[in-house]
Amino acid sequence: MKIAVYQSGPNAVIDKPTRIASLARRAREARDAGAELIVAPEMYLTGYNIGREKILAESEPLSGESLSAVCDIARETGIAIVVGFGEVGDDGRNYNACALFDKTGKRRLLHRKIQLFGELDRTCFAPGNNMPLVIDWNGIKVSMLICYDVEFPELVRSIALKGCDLLLVPTAQMAPYDRVAEMMVPIRAMESQMFLAYANRCDQEGALDYVGKSVICSPWRDLARADGQDGLIMADLDFDALKKSRAEFPYLADRRPESYFGILDEN
Repeated sequence: MKIAVYQSGPNAVIDKPTRIASLARRAREARDAGAELIVAPEMYLTGYNIGREKILAESEPLSGESLSAVCDIARETGIAIVVGFGEVGDDGRNYNACALFDKTGKRRLLHRKIQLFGELDRTCFAPGNNMPLVIDWNGIKVSMLICYDVEFPELVRSIALKGCDLLLVPTAQMAPYDRVAEMMVPIRAMESQMFLAYANRCDQEGALDYVGKSVICSPWRDLARADGQDGLIMADLDFDALKKSRAEFPYLADRRPESYFGILDEN
């Protein structure tokens, strides 16, 4: 299986119509290269560091115009799409969210960011409080997190214990936290024995400087790593090799949670 990560730059995030057009262009490019899925960054449809008033104005319900456009892109291009956005929930609260649409345009997954990052998130969003779902998609088990979520090993491990093969992570990861993308994300893939796709931006937004360095990694190495440019990275995922890796590094099977302070067995 081949997947793609879309690292968006300054020319892609000017306004919503430009974002949607850029996503459509990259989805076609990924499909033409044989990818079955493309992952775009955190809050891609909305913008992230744009202030509370604009976040609230730009956020939409799941039936909103922007997400309907993404459904159309997925259906027209025949490729699954993961995209980040500001969501107005049925409860009237605002969430930092992402969704997975399959190639028919059907929404298969919704995740609301659990671990809010500083005042930037907390002044704009309510925290997601539901355990991330793990679903069957194209014969594998898939789940999603958003940005800061993946920096909490217990959260990633709890998803791994549900059998996740591929974790999809839209992010807006900024300087000076480069080491998260460089070091921590690959370690999450290794310690929980899964593939991980991490989609970042490579532009500036207010005082934030997004560092790029998007990555698709396996438990044993980076499969594709972006530099500081707008564009796609792609990788082939070998699930037979993943099965072999899990046998060679049986972290999940060898756990002894009854001996861990304050950590319950989520399985």
